Amino acid sequence: MTWDAPVVDERRSPARGTPRGLDIVAFTAIGLSAGLTILIGLLGPSAMVPRLAGPSWQPPFSLDLRPDGHLVIAMAAAAIVLGGLGLAGALRSRWRPDPRWLLAAGCVVAALLAFLPPSGSADHLNYAAYGRLVTLGQDPYAVPPTALPADPVTGAVEEWAGVTSVYGPVATAVQALASLIGGDSVRLTILVMALVNAAAFIGTALLLHRFTRGDADLQRRAALLWAVNPLMIYHLSAGMHVDTLAIACMVAALMARGASSGLLLGVGIGVKLNAGLVALGPAWELRRSPGRLAVVAGTATATVLVIYGLAGSHVLDQVGAASKKVSLATPWQLAKGGLQTLFGPGAYSTWIQVGSLLLLAGLAWLILRALPESLPEATAPAVAAVTVVAWLFAAPYALPWYDGLAFALLAMASWPALEGFMVARVTILSLGYLPAREALRPEDLLWLKTLLRERVVPWSLLALTLALAWWAVSAGARARRPSASAAPPP
Repeated sequence: MTWDAPVVDERRSPARGTPRGLDIVAFTAIGLSAGLTILIGLLGPSAMVPRLAGPSWQPPFSLDLRPDGHLVIAMAAAAIVLGGLGLAGALRSRWRPDPRWLLAAGCVVAALLAFLPPSGSADHLNYAAYGRLVTLGQDPYAVPPTALPADPVTGAVEEWAGVTSVYGPVATAVQALASLIGGDSVRLTILVMALVNAAAFIGTALLLHRFTRGDADLQRRAALLWAVNPLMIYHLSAGMHVDTLAIACMVAALMARGASSGLLLGVGIGVKLNAGLVALGPAWELRRSPGRLAVVAGTATATVLVIYGLAGSHVLDQVGAASKKVSLATPWQLAKGGLQTLFGPGAYSTWIQVGSLLLLAGLAWLILRALPESLPEATAPAVAAVTVVAWLFAAPYALPWYDGLAFALLAMASWPALEGFMVARVTILSLGYLPAREALRPEDLLWLKTLLRERVVPWSLLALTLALAWWAVSAGARARRPSASAAPPP
């Protein structure tokens, strides 16, 4: 068995046809969402866009209009809602636009956003600071940006200035390269990282298009789930999160074979450790080929050991601390509050970690049992997608841009029901992280954090998790129920 795209008779692909009213509405919503995302970056520094030192006529460009915080947050909320509804509608649409046009549109938007200031978080300022520390001879895994407050790059970090790097050595190497080019210019350093991020986003889109070759309908769904996915454009393209690079490595790994696959898996884990969940896909698919499995696993393991070994003894310090955290918008925050009420003050991190692992295993097993007839056996992308989706729903610490990995894998596995749950999840979670930074947020919008993020979103995600489990149980039972035609004759 290979990891190539499924071979599908093109003659069975549905005709493109003429768009209906709802189709036009769905695709228009996607376009509006992407347009609002572009406009937020173009307007310049705001509650959504951190200020970059240097003149705004230098890239990344902006109009520097200093928009009102209420306005940009409302624009972001509209982009998220329109994006979620539009994507859900487009995935269910019977209209079949040419996937090449969707691919081209997504690539153009990603390239354009690389020349605008990143929006939706201030993580890119952390990236620049960690790269700067490397070029100054410091270890970003042991030295926080606050150690050099007078430096123009490390001094630009916002909320996380006192935290050492949690990212993998490959991500740090990219950040150091950007800093080497950018020097003491925050703006130029960000531009270099944005260009790398755009290349990873576009490269992933091209890989998915190639993986689904031979079936225009699968290519269309892959483009919708990644290239023109307005929520991924919002978080990964405009937000410039390092997850984009890890996703590109993992998609390439699933399309490669042998040692090349293992090498790419290792590099992806070198960007972010949690990307290693994808490795369970190839491991499952190759379980009956011990020799090939040993090559892939051995190469991946050796690559990870070399990458992390060269990074020094502190490379996993922040990862260990982060593994015990509970983010405000996950259902585990409710569990943590309940435990504190019952048993007194405490983080209860061990209890929550054990509970999340049990939930992950249970969800993964239930979802695999619900494998649809269109996927006659569990391929590497399907198993990887199930594992990542289960992890996202079970993890105590999760942010909306983490969901990008699941969308890329689902684009390879083509599982419509599971796609619907992911669209709902990332839409809800995205609304909970408005504006995803404290600076320049209007004081009267504090309820976005205290009410929406800390109360509404956790309960909504808990309900969605229960719905996912219920669907998986029901779908699994139907999948194993013998059909009437299969019953023996009387």
